[in-house]
Amino acid sequence: MDSVPFKMAFIGTHGVGKTTLCYGLAARLKRRDVALQVVHEVARRCPLPVNQETSLGSQTWILSTQIAEEAVATARYPVVLCDRSVLDNYVYLLTAVGPQVEFETLVDRWTATYDLLVHVPAVAEPSADGFRAHDPVFQRLIEERLDRELAERGFEALRLDPRERGLWVEKVETEVWNRLQPAQMSLL
Repeated sequence: MDSVPFKMAFIGTHGVGKTTLCYGLAARLKRRDVALQVVHEVARRCPLPVNQETSLGSQTWILSTQIAEEAVATARYPVVLCDRSVLDNYVYLLTAVGPQVEFETLVDRWTATYDLLVHVPAVAEPSADGFRAHDPVFQRLIEERLDRELAERGFEALRLDPRERGLWVEKVETEVWNRLQPAQMSLL
């Protein structure tokens, strides 16, 4: 592995299985003896309102905390798995209060630091977990805005096929493992 950290993020609206995939991938990579750190979704620790009640203050806290935790993780570990990205956190802000000029460059530059974005599609309505909004209309609104932001900002993502949910972790593991392998010299 290179000395430059490899950082990836699962992206998508809430309630789609990003956390489950992140932990599943972490377990598989650990079995391969990969030293890694998981950056957990920070919104759950936000002391301010989130979901439909979010505000500029809430999303500023979430974005700055996400960036800080990713910075620490990439300084300490060769592989960093993020349960969410700065871009999809910013989508909640965009949905709540609209574009914020002071964040645009930061979000674009930070999103460019991910070596891999893995888009987890919404395949079912969110369940009530005591934290995230379970309104399917809000879930779709976030999903559609994220798709639009990816396209408009020119960021590519590995898109998981909703029909192959049972194979998602294997697909992501293969993609990550292929990227972590040192380049092999061609044999003559």
